[in-house]
Amino acid sequence: MLKDLVLKNRSYRRFYQDEPLPRHQLEALIELARLSPSAANRQPLKYIISNTPELNAIIFDCLSWAGYLHDWPGPQEGERPSAYIIILNDTVIGPSGCDHGIAAQNIMLGAVEQGWGGCIIGSVKSEQLATALALPAQFKILLVLALGKPKETVVVEPVDSSGNIEYWRDADNIHHV
Repeated sequence: MLKDLVLKNRSYRRFYQDEPLPRHQLEALIELARLSPSAANRQPLKYIISNTPELNAIIFDCLSWAGYLHDWPGPQEGERPSAYIIILNDTVIGPSGCDHGIAAQNIMLGAVEQGWGGCIIGSVKSEQLATALALPAQFKILLVLALGKPKETVVVEPVDSSGNIEYWRDADNIHHV
């Protein structure tokens, strides 16, 4: 059921890095994104797949991982994503509107259905990543999706009376959101 996928779809930030996510599965996830609604059916989104250690390392260095975990620079070696999908806007075609949010959610739900997990990352050093990837100027980086087999437990907590929505990790490294 869709509700079950939504409930399992958490923002995972630690992975079993040595469990590869095959290219054909990444392409199937992009197919889910391609079939997503698109404003005026322009389909300005383009995608870059990464599932090699070399390219993954370049992408990793251009990401910020958890704004509320101020002293955590991101997953350590061995716990990093085994794959990424970078969502781009082809500005020659037109603006993306909210297309990239819909596409990212479809990719994440598809990943969960296949037994994977991920994190939608909007905090990207876009110029640094665009330069490293030698992207033509017409492509604007919108989001980076970190993907892999989750290596952490995420617990959904009710919002307390203070209204605090910040996520946190406990002494057992369980992520509470």
